[in-house]
Amino acid sequence: MAEGKAAPRGLPRRGRPPGPAAALTGRGEAFLEMLAAERGAAANTLAAYRRDLADFGAFAGRRGVRPEDAPTDAVRAYMASLDGAGLSPRTAARRLSALRQFFRFLYVEGMRGDDPCAPLDSPRQGRSLPKIIAESDLDALSEAARAKPGPEGVRLVAFVELLYGAGLRVSELVALPASLAGARIPPVLLIRGKGNKERIAPLNEASIAALEAYRDVRDHFLRGQKSSPWLFPSHSGTGHVTRRRLGQLLDELALKAGLDPARISPHVLRHAFATHLLDHGADLRSVQQMLGHADIGTTQIYTHVQSERLRTAIAAHPLAGQRRKN
Repeated sequence: MAEGKAAPRGLPRRGRPPGPAAALTGRGEAFLEMLAAERGAAANTLAAYRRDLADFGAFAGRRGVRPEDAPTDAVRAYMASLDGAGLSPRTAARRLSALRQFFRFLYVEGMRGDDPCAPLDSPRQGRSLPKIIAESDLDALSEAARAKPGPEGVRLVAFVELLYGAGLRVSELVALPASLAGARIPPVLLIRGKGNKERIAPLNEASIAALEAYRDVRDHFLRGQKSSPWLFPSHSGTGHVTRRRLGQLLDELALKAGLDPARISPHVLRHAFATHLLDHGADLRSVQQMLGHADIGTTQIYTHVQSERLRTAIAAHPLAGQRRKN
């Protein structure tokens, strides 16, 4: 399948593709400029804020109110509409967070005299555990990638090994530089992740071997281009393999491995990286650093995954039901 084309019939789509960016008011644009200039917000973060503010702006417009002038009642009604539309508490909380920051910006900058979000409580969220897959499933996925012939298979192996073996985010993987295709593969990667923060991602032997093999076939993916600044070049608008295309490739690979594509995604492989490290005795602080989490509390969710798996295993013990009866 050519880069950037739609998934084959029968494969699940990964969420709704983003539509054209809606226009914001001047104050909305000023807010986004502040996030980019003063907080170093990443392009994906800015795009998410733009969508959230545009959605609220459309809602406020239907009520005859400019979004920057919206009162608390309008924000409360908007949040109620999200609940009525069936959005998850997590998504609603993210939308409210965007509005809180927007209106706080307007208040601090003297563009309005109050903060309409101040009286509002955030939607209550349950703790959702990350999806994980067993090590045997990872083996099946890797074997299916290695069974695919030609450069496409070599590249698939590199994708799997870097997502699972180095714990990279999909946005970090597709934007790796072409310098990694040099004569010597480094033992670690310097990754610029969320918030423009840098971290070190060690490469294991399998990841290095996969990159060395891919280096020999990379020219195949240039497809007539003389050069590309990206490790994984493509004819997409970005110049490199897109996140959506990588998701499609993993869907196809999961089917070939006999796995449910709904259980496989780039982020699931990153989750598996963290969970399997902890299973094999890695300490939480080291995993935090390798994942690039600013707060160790984010990393601690993987310890809850371990606890949940232990509870499931104990509940399946043949004497568990008998002991409850006694």
